[in-house]
Amino acid sequence: MAGEAELTPTSYIQHHLHNLTAQVGEGGGFMTLHLDTLITSVLTGALMVFLFWLATRKATAGVPGKWQAFVEICLEFVDRQARDTYQGTSKLVTPIAITLFFWILLMNTMKMIPADFIAKPLEWVGVHYWKPVPTADVNATLGLSISVFFLTLFFALRAKGLGHFTLEFLTAPFGKWMMPFNLVLNTVEWLSKPISLAMRLFGNMFGGEIVFLLIWVLGGAGLLGLLGGAVFGFGWMVFHLLVIPLQAFIFMMLSIVYLSLAEDSH
Repeated sequence: MAGEAELTPTSYIQHHLHNLTAQVGEGGGFMTLHLDTLITSVLTGALMVFLFWLATRKATAGVPGKWQAFVEICLEFVDRQARDTYQGTSKLVTPIAITLFFWILLMNTMKMIPADFIAKPLEWVGVHYWKPVPTADVNATLGLSISVFFLTLFFALRAKGLGHFTLEFLTAPFGKWMMPFNLVLNTVEWLSKPISLAMRLFGNMFGGEIVFLLIWVLGGAGLLGLLGGAVFGFGWMVFHLLVIPLQAFIFMMLSIVYLSLAEDSH
């Protein structure tokens, strides 16, 4: 980051909201990859798998260790929510719910690390941009929601078959004589689900990221600003201790609801 860019609060915030990107394709014009989002997402996913592996490595049917007991409590909680919400017969729902909840939870938790704690060491090795929270990138949340969309489509086709699904898509809810209106309504309904799912998670995480950066900037405005930044930062951090798991929980629950509704017949 250039020295002048550090002089103003606006440039500081803009810098920390800029992704580390790489151009793909001939001439670099085919697509842009957000490398920080991809790398952090993969690392948090690998961390999730590793933590679960630690719990199962020495799992016992007797008195479990502390970490095994904690993981079992978390998994039982998610499994209970999935079973209570999903009314179908698929055994994939609980693994899907576990993956979504804990992966999003870990990605959201990256927000608790101050931005400069990651950005400054990376600048020393020549990496000048790094946005640490994957869920504050709409590309990541859309990727998750589109995956849920295709799962929803798969569940619907598996439960109803292509013929019944197509017939229902064209005739529900107003009957066969209102087929054009049914087609428009159902198309909007199906497309709005992944979009709303992605934007809800992105909006909360991105908004929280901006507030954290504003508080961080306030802390650099003299002694009074430092005290104010410490107070507001602590309060916002405590608030986000609720927001971080809540957003992961909402995304998981809505995904299960969509999967359950996909198998229902109108």
